[in-house]
Amino acid sequence: MQMLTKRYPNNCLLTVMDRYSAVVRNMEQVVMIPSLLRDVQLGEPGDQAQEAAPDLYTYFTMLKTVRVEVEHGMLPKEEWQAKVGGGQTNKAENEVTERVEAQGEWVPELDLEAQFYLHFSNLHHILSHLTLKAQEVTRRYQEMTGQVL
Repeated sequence: MQMLTKRYPNNCLLTVMDRYSAVVRNMEQVVMIPSLLRDVQLGEPGDQAQEAAPDLYTYFTMLKTVRVEVEHGMLPKEEWQAKVGGGQTNKAENEVTERVEAQGEWVPELDLEAQFYLHFSNLHHILSHLTLKAQEVTRRYQEMTGQVL
């Protein structure tokens, strides 16, 4: 497993981002045959599989994509919308965009500090959760291929 090269405080967002990237890079190095992950659920073997739950292959590809975006920056809005929504934007989002353009500036409902804290804490939580998912995908692949240490 790759080790973190930079030292930041434990709860620092940069630490969480570095940890996520390192764990996903490790997952990519361990998983040599990603197609083995198809149709395998995330839970323990023998657990009841949820009907609409994504398989390990879906997690694998999503975790890799998010890592690239964390390390290299966000896609332009148009590319992201085409990728996520098949090129169709949300009607409510279009209305908000039109209102902002008509007013000439964005008038937030919350103060900026509260918005920042909300998004910052959510990003921290999501990256921590995705790190655990990457570790679980790696562990399950190792179990499937007999690589468990």
